[in-house]
Amino acid sequence: MTDSQPDEFWQGVAQFNQHQFYACHDTFESLWMEATEPDKKFYQGILQIAVALYHLENQNWRGAVILMGEGMNRLSSYQPDYGGINVNQLLADTARILNILQETGPERVSEIVQQAGDRTDQTDDGRKTIAGAIALPRLERISPDSMSR
Repeated sequence: MTDSQPDEFWQGVAQFNQHQFYACHDTFESLWMEATEPDKKFYQGILQIAVALYHLENQNWRGAVILMGEGMNRLSSYQPDYGGINVNQLLADTARILNILQETGPERVSEIVQQAGDRTDQTDDGRKTIAGAIALPRLERISPDSMSR
C-alpha cells in the first residue's frame, strides 16, 4: 500500500459514508479489479460490507449476513487501521449490526429495516441508526501520522 490512496478510493469512502452503497460497490469493484495485494483484499472487504448494507436496505437478510461475515473476515488482518481507515471501528460497527441481524433472524428483517427508515435517530456525529440502537458503519479516516502500516 502506498502512503496515499487514489482519489477513487476517497470517492468510494464518501459514497459509503453517505449510504450510497450501490455506487460504493461500483467504485470499490473498479479499484479491486486493478489492485494488487495487500490492497486488493482490503478493497474487497470494504466492497463486501457495502454490498451487505445494500442487501440490508432491500430486506435481504441472507445476503446481508453472508456478506458482512465475509467482508469482516477479509478485513480482520488489516487491524487496527489500513489505508487511512480505522478498520477496528468499521469491524466493531459491522459486528454490532451482524449480531442484531443474527438475533432477530430473517423473518424479522423487515421490522429492522422499517424501524430504521421510520426513525430519525442519529448519533452525535450524525450517523443513521438501525432501530434506534446501532449506528450504520462508517469508513472513519485516520490521521496520516497515526497509520500503523
